[in-house]
Amino acid sequence: MTKINTHIGRRAFIRNTSLASGGLVLGFSFLNSCKPEQAKEMAGTEMPNEWFEMNSYLKIGDNGMVTVYTPNPEFGQNIRTSMPMLVAEELDVDWKNVVVEQAPYHAEKYGFQLTGGSTGIKARWIPLRMAGATAKQMLMAAAAKTWQVPVEEITTNGGVLQHAASEKSAGYGEMASVAATLDVPVEVQLKEVKDFKLISRSHKNVDAKKIITGKPMFGMDYQKDGMLIAMIVHPTAFGMTLKSVDDEAVKAMPGIKDVITIKSFKEGFKKHGFDTNAFPELVAIVGNSTWEVMQAKKKLNVEWKPITANTEIVNGFFGQETRNTPAGLESTQGHKAQMEALAAIPGNIVRKDGNPEAAFKNAAKILERSYSAPFLAHNSMEPINAFAHVEGNKVKIAAPIQIPSFIIPTLESSLGIPKENIEMELPRMGGGFGRKGYAHFVVEAALISQKVNAPIKLVYSREDDMTTGVYRPTYHATYRAAFDENNNLTALHIKAGGIPESPLFANRFPAGAIDNYLAEEWSIDSNITVGAFRAPRSNFMAGAEQAFLDEVAETMNKDAIQFRLDLLKRAKENPVGEDNQYDAERYAGVLELVREKSAWKQNDESKHRGVAAYFCHNSYAAHVLDLKMENGRPVVEKVVCAIDCGVVVNPDAATNMAEGAITDGVGNALFGELTFKDGVPQKNNFHQYQMIRMKEAPKEIDVHFVQNEIDPTGMGEPPFPPVFGAVANALYKATGQRHYSQPFITKKEVVG
Repeated sequence: MTKINTHIGRRAFIRNTSLASGGLVLGFSFLNSCKPEQAKEMAGTEMPNEWFEMNSYLKIGDNGMVTVYTPNPEFGQNIRTSMPMLVAEELDVDWKNVVVEQAPYHAEKYGFQLTGGSTGIKARWIPLRMAGATAKQMLMAAAAKTWQVPVEEITTNGGVLQHAASEKSAGYGEMASVAATLDVPVEVQLKEVKDFKLISRSHKNVDAKKIITGKPMFGMDYQKDGMLIAMIVHPTAFGMTLKSVDDEAVKAMPGIKDVITIKSFKEGFKKHGFDTNAFPELVAIVGNSTWEVMQAKKKLNVEWKPITANTEIVNGFFGQETRNTPAGLESTQGHKAQMEALAAIPGNIVRKDGNPEAAFKNAAKILERSYSAPFLAHNSMEPINAFAHVEGNKVKIAAPIQIPSFIIPTLESSLGIPKENIEMELPRMGGGFGRKGYAHFVVEAALISQKVNAPIKLVYSREDDMTTGVYRPTYHATYRAAFDENNNLTALHIKAGGIPESPLFANRFPAGAIDNYLAEEWSIDSNITVGAFRAPRSNFMAGAEQAFLDEVAETMNKDAIQFRLDLLKRAKENPVGEDNQYDAERYAGVLELVREKSAWKQNDESKHRGVAAYFCHNSYAAHVLDLKMENGRPVVEKVVCAIDCGVVVNPDAATNMAEGAITDGVGNALFGELTFKDGVPQKNNFHQYQMIRMKEAPKEIDVHFVQNEIDPTGMGEPPFPPVFGAVANALYKATGQRHYSQPFITKKEVVG
């Protein structure tokens, strides 16, 4: 076992006890130690019946049942199963005796409740296990004290304490009251990976029955007596703002309670990076039912006017950032012209190894290709929604959001209510993919409730959701490769940019594997609202990079996988530069595994196969994708996937995430696209915006994990980016045509 101090640096456990029901409650926080005086106060506070004080905590009842509270919001990645598994593993309790509940939002006591960036299990790997180990150690100490034996002689097994010499045993519930009186141990032991009983074994989703039987779980399901329905009327185009509203006729319609205007931000408020809203001044209609409000929305007479250009300073992840919002009505045609123009001139040099200029000047051959991708809408199956009830100086929120902490300062400012008076429940999200990290809709719901003095549920229609942001940016990248007279690769040049950000990761592979390497970037400001989209930036760069590397391999007459492995061997044995943000050995490992599992070397003319591999979110993924053409349409027969994400906590859940990412990637690569004309999105619902259908999904997905004992890294996002390159490379094998612009197929080509 690994001994570990319960105080990791400045991170500390806090214990609270409640003996009313004869049970032990152990709470823990890995952020509270930053405020020791508050931690001391909390440690002496007796816990109330409804207490949710910690980052995440467990309760042990007198019958031996254990309740584990999961701190992070759930949106399908199954952390409500995987996180409690970490606690139960170290607690050494039978999984059938574990009950899982969702913790509410409370930043100072639950820590950073983030769902995004594939960080959930990675960030909680040690703290959650420590909670279980600490509780077990206290239960063992309680048994030793009760039986008057050395604690070293106490063992545990499936929620039972045992002392072999005296043949005494007791369930955890019997010792909970005694354990609650003991001090939290200074040091606990965590299991070695080889000793795991729960972790790395598949367990069913704890919410599966609720999901398939339609139990209320999602934000859309939230109900409260007296609750009204609200919907927002947004400007008709990006680059427009509110001028005037004529609401007299709408207010007279059946079921309509009020029509109001709101401003999301107070004057002078400094936004956080996730405070994004292209339309901060809005009109809201409030009524008795969704149907009545939707009908009123169609009748409301609103006038809009052009915005003025502005610049603001926001508090980003890495300090203060300048955000420029230009005026004007933007169109896709203009975007393409702007990007092509910037791609043709020198950009901002981000990395330079060797002498790439000389290598290209002296090259016997140069290969140059440009790649582009459009804006993408998130299109979560559950549209945007939020419940809010503002009563005087108190706020109750229930909303499907990914990062509750980030919206609290905005709520506090916009409502004029202190953050300690804001209570927030975190219902299950019906999809997020980054969109629900931008919680402006929570502020909108709260402002509406405050104005109408009633509990309200704000609902976005599918059209609202698709046409008002937040989108994946549109990107462009140009790759150049130089070859000598012997057809050896001598230099690589990448120039990438987008609207309104660059997608470039200058220090990722193939940086470090090529003597002469140059990376440049550029960006163009826009008033179209963008944000995180599953595996941000990587979701474009992986496809462009892997498609280009395939073409380089072909130019060199090399096998596609072996070419990548040769580059990685160079990066491992004799790397170029020092800031190479990947482990070449692990990267090669997924390529070798996918080569083996796909029987790559047995490739024949009947298989149109594409390969791609990529590193992001601290994990490595590689795909081999087989497709065929039927009536001019691509049919994905099989995808073999290899992933190195460290220890896999729940293999079934991890496999499900990989399958979802692969299917999502195939759909976006083939069909995903949102275009604009004069600031207006040209698609507003699924009859126009092509999402992947069941018949278009891969017929078979075969997922394999590299077995190691590395602490867990990202899983939800890493399998997504390389899909784009695998699809492009397989299409080339099937049709003889390279694809440089996404989507690879337009909707009119796939009707029927």
